[in-house]
Amino acid sequence: MNFWNERYGNPGQSYGTEPNDFLRLNFASLPKGRILSLCEGEGRNAVFLARNGYEVLAVDGSHVGLQNAEKLAIQQGVTIKTEVADLADYKIQPDYWDAVVLIFAHLPGLIRKRIHQQAVLGLRAGGVLLLESFGPGQLAYNTGGPKQLDLLPSLEQLQSELQGLEFAVAQEIQRDIHEGIHHTGRADVVQIIGRRRM
Repeated sequence: MNFWNERYGNPGQSYGTEPNDFLRLNFASLPKGRILSLCEGEGRNAVFLARNGYEVLAVDGSHVGLQNAEKLAIQQGVTIKTEVADLADYKIQPDYWDAVVLIFAHLPGLIRKRIHQQAVLGLRAGGVLLLESFGPGQLAYNTGGPKQLDLLPSLEQLQSELQGLEFAVAQEIQRDIHEGIHHTGRADVVQIIGRRRM
C-alpha cells in the first residue's frame, strides 16, 4: 500500500475533487440509504454521494487517501465514515447495504471475484451496485489504469462475478475521462448498474 500512500501524499487530489462521470450521471439510480464505496481513494465519490443525502462508508487500503477524504468532506460540509482495510481479507456485511459503488477498483482476479460475490450478497433485496472500471482494451491506451490484464476485467467476467444482479446497464465502451492528472484522455471502460433480485 506504500504506492497509494505515496501517491495520495502528493500535493492536490490525484484524481481531482469532482465525482466520477458515470457515478455523477447515474447516482439517482441508487436507493437512498447506506452506501458502501470500495477503493474510495481520496473521497471524491463518497463526498459527492454524501452531498446528495446518502450515508457513506468509504473503504480503502490507503490511510493517507482516507485522511484526504475526511478533509474533503469537512471542506464540503458533509460527513462520511471511513475504514482502512485490505480488500484481500475484507468482509462485507450481508444484506445490509442499499448500494455498493466500485469506481476503478482494480483488484487481482481472485480477490476481485470474492469481493464482487460478497458485494452482491451485501446488498439488501432491491439494492443497487454501480461499477466502472477500465476494461482489457485499456492496454492500448496510455491514459491511466493498471498495465496487467488480470487487473482489467472484461464485461463478461464482471457479469459472471456479479451473478444475482439484474443488469440495467452492462457495457464496454470507449469514452474520454478527465479525472485529475492520472486519468486523462480516451479510455476503454466497463460500466455496470445492477439491482439485487428481490
